[in-house]
Amino acid sequence: MRLLLCLFALTSSFCAAASQPNIIIHFIDDLGYGDIGPFGAVKQKTPHLDRMAREGMKLTSFYAAPVCSVSRAQIMTGCYGARVSVPGVYPPGAKNGLHPQEHTIADRLKPLGYATQCIGKWHLGDQPAFLPTKQGFDHYLGIPYSNDMLKTASVDGRRVVPLVRDDQVERLLDEADQDRIEEIYTDEAVKFIRSTQATKNPEPGTKNTAQPFFLYFPHTAVHTPIHPGKAFQGSSQNGRFGDWVQEVDASVGRVFDTLRELQLDTNTLVIFTSDNGPWLIKGPDGGSAGPLRGGKGTTWEGGVRVPTLAWWPGKIAPGSVCDAVAGTIDVHPTCLKIAGAEVPAQPVLDGRDLSPLLFGQSKDSPREAHYYFSSYNLQAVRQGPWKLALMTQGNARAKGQTEDDAKTNPRLYNLDQEIDERTNLAAQHPDIVAKLTALAEKMTAEIGGNEPKSRRPPGEVENPVTLYPTSDKPKERRFSSADTKAVTNRLSLLKPGDKLDADKAPQIANTPFTLTCELTTAQRDAILIAHGGASTGYALHLSGGKLMWAIRHGKTLTTAQTDYPADNQPHRITAILGKKGQLTLQLDQNAPITATSPGLIRTQPKEDFCLAHDNKVPVATYTAKGKFEGKIVNVKVTAN
Repeated sequence: MRLLLCLFALTSSFCAAASQPNIIIHFIDDLGYGDIGPFGAVKQKTPHLDRMAREGMKLTSFYAAPVCSVSRAQIMTGCYGARVSVPGVYPPGAKNGLHPQEHTIADRLKPLGYATQCIGKWHLGDQPAFLPTKQGFDHYLGIPYSNDMLKTASVDGRRVVPLVRDDQVERLLDEADQDRIEEIYTDEAVKFIRSTQATKNPEPGTKNTAQPFFLYFPHTAVHTPIHPGKAFQGSSQNGRFGDWVQEVDASVGRVFDTLRELQLDTNTLVIFTSDNGPWLIKGPDGGSAGPLRGGKGTTWEGGVRVPTLAWWPGKIAPGSVCDAVAGTIDVHPTCLKIAGAEVPAQPVLDGRDLSPLLFGQSKDSPREAHYYFSSYNLQAVRQGPWKLALMTQGNARAKGQTEDDAKTNPRLYNLDQEIDERTNLAAQHPDIVAKLTALAEKMTAEIGGNEPKSRRPPGEVENPVTLYPTSDKPKERRFSSADTKAVTNRLSLLKPGDKLDADKAPQIANTPFTLTCELTTAQRDAILIAHGGASTGYALHLSGGKLMWAIRHGKTLTTAQTDYPADNQPHRITAILGKKGQLTLQLDQNAPITATSPGLIRTQPKEDFCLAHDNKVPVATYTAKGKFEGKIVNVKVTAN
């Protein structure tokens, strides 16, 4: 397919090269809406970004995704992560990554004559088949995932991450070595830009006409651990976080200086944005969402609405502001359009060309709506000023807790009137709720949930290994009496709408277990307990008046079910997964119902344990809509 693209574009690429613009994308990690000067930061100074805003455009309603791998898939492919099967975060040595047959921006621009380089945090899979050089980039230099994903190197016992050049580990970096990572990246960026101009011999006074380039610069900063370079340590009034933001600003400044020196500034589009909101649980190291509610890991505005600037002298009006809804999914088709390529009808893209907005030809969003996915779970939808939250959203400041007003669903917010999502207007505007609900249901059927119509496959390799030999042993946890007591205590504190983070949830891998609780509700459809996702897990829910005990093994969902009375009286539920995979479901003292599944749950679910909702990829096929009404108490999960 890529060979056909090359042949198709070969002739036009040589003819158009002289007029094609260069494209640079600065993609910052965990930078919040309030973390740079143009968006209100005062404790750290960002003079180069301030100038970028004065000379270009500030985009105030620009959306990424709750976590990094998803956001990176979106900016590269022009699709929601759910469409391309990138639901969460890839750890080192994962078997999955962005499918090599997906087309990145680099894949599309390279046949048009562009030099392409990725510098920084890739995080779309670290297996050879998933690295940038297999995804359209001529060259790559960077830490291929988050800088906190250190492992113990077999060679010397240090906790390290790899610095990869193209597809080989160039060196191993411990935490102290990370102090130079922004400097290393920026040196490489300047070197790359200069290399694209090295073969030309322009006449005096003429402008550069050398090979156009695409530089994708996903900075490791400002993800924790925070590592500003020595020259920037202590330079801000906001601790080491502010110091690192100032180093990012300086890095952007060096790239701008290089463009101006080489007279490339009037023929280069530069986009500056972030992969998600600030990591608020990290405290002073976590950044700020400014006026927005929530942060990284949530679909509140603060988790996905990111500070964004666009710059192209002579094309983008200086000091302009765009309030229209846009996002990372729109970057791919925008790059294609300005490079002179047609945006393909297939495979389907979710994003749209932003050039009319950037060039002042329109003030309206090119998309019908924006969809807020958390993994494969569609949690909210926005159209114009209206945002409809369809289900409970987490509290980015306190793990495992949910604020009371967030437990009411659906919730309708007017973001133009109240950017911090506090006043639920659903009761006042049922027509808008109905309209946005219909949009959400259509998109969920297309790419969300467990049975989407149009989701493309993930990349997957057999026998994945880390990029360097490690001595870390896989952690295997089984229930102990101490574990059981701790989990029981945590479960007893949960209220409907709450969750336990995955690392504090019941450890049920390769373990027969019993789930018990007392339920009081008159609802006929409701999510009661969910722990897991599309690959593995278990759930207890009501569907059409049936109590369902569900166990998931990949695509196989096994259920045991029994009638549940609508008397709104307390009933005791006992749900068991036996050592040979037998499901047992008993309501009060009634005869137990059984079913046979493929076996025990072999791998520990990576998702949270949720009470009265399912906050990520649905474990089972639910019919519940809206908020749970009733009581779920005395929840226990014990090993058999």
